[in-house]
Amino acid sequence: MDELIAVLAGTPVDTRMGVAVLQKAGLAGVPFPVSEDPRAQTAFQLLPSEEKLAAMEAVLRTAMERGCRRALVYCNSMSASVDFSELSEKLGLPVVTPMDVYRRAAGMYRCLGVIAANAQGLAGIERALLASNPTLDLYGACALPAVLSVEAGEPPEELVLRHHLAELASWFQSCGAETLLLGCTHFPYFKAALAARTALPLLDPGQEMLRLLGAF
Repeated sequence: MDELIAVLAGTPVDTRMGVAVLQKAGLAGVPFPVSEDPRAQTAFQLLPSEEKLAAMEAVLRTAMERGCRRALVYCNSMSASVDFSELSEKLGLPVVTPMDVYRRAAGMYRCLGVIAANAQGLAGIERALLASNPTLDLYGACALPAVLSVEAGEPPEELVLRHHLAELASWFQSCGAETLLLGCTHFPYFKAALAARTALPLLDPGQEMLRLLGAF
């Protein structure tokens, strides 16, 4: 029987995306969505830290009871607003989040553009990056409406055009950004459509998260 990996994410949609990423790598994911939609997840991230920690501890304990021995947090903004390293140590459960990837990647760049789902996610990504590389220059934006379009299944090409994401990438590039970090796990949905409209490289943490999971 394959070892089970808990997949925690903000909504049912990005939880399914996380499970799909694991499946493509031949791994078995068990979904644990935390909120019903992106707006509810943003509200969750605004709760006091103690409430968020307690809620996530309860989810992880349930996952362990169901046989999960590792966990993947497939949500940038949630992993930015909850200290999963504290919970990982407390529960003895390896947990990988996008922030782990960003801390390792920060030293590779002098200037980055970041697009996140909300300001909580953007701030958390900034903390993770600058903790590892204090001299890094950052330009950031948050785009919850783009997340809602992904949830609604809007065709990626239409989504990129309607939310002016190519123009946003062009602005980041004009400011000196070497790469555009896709700081929301919904955003790989339109990665190919955006890549076709910008020369700026796009950084998706998904594959590196798989590598870190495999290290446990």
